[in-house]
Amino acid sequence: MPPTLPLAPRAFSRRTLLAVSAAGLAVAAAGCTSAPPVDERDTVTSAQADELAAQVAVQATLVEAYERAFEADPALAATAGDLGTQARAQLDRLRAAAPGSSPSATAPPETPPPGEGQAWLRAQVAVAAASHAAAALGQSGGRAALLGSIAAGLRGHDARLA
Repeated sequence: MPPTLPLAPRAFSRRTLLAVSAAGLAVAAAGCTSAPPVDERDTVTSAQADELAAQVAVQATLVEAYERAFEADPALAATAGDLGTQARAQLDRLRAAAPGSSPSATAPPETPPPGEGQAWLRAQVAVAAASHAAAALGQSGGRAALLGSIAAGLRGHDARLA
């Protein structure tokens, strides 16, 4: 009996290979052009939008507090002026995250007493940080991250003002 030869692998014709390639390319193109599903974390409820707008007001109040404290205590402005700049940048980011909401700042309780600007400002920072941290729990996605980041940054302000 003659030895059996192994079967050669079956080769595709050029036409078959071209048809399969074209079909694969069409499927890939259709998959790449379809819109991604909406992530539920990115949808904003009206309650979340209202809370974010309230946090814009909290941050605007803090920016005002920095300005009042710096006016009352020029030495504090010289040593912590960059913190006021950071607070304003945080306000800008919050406003960008909450388009259409531009509530005005509510005035801080009072102008700092003479010689107590740093302690007064530190109390204002602590209130804003706690408010942002609490509000972050009711948000989702990027809004929660933004509020958490601002709250953490303000905790750093508080530590530096200590």
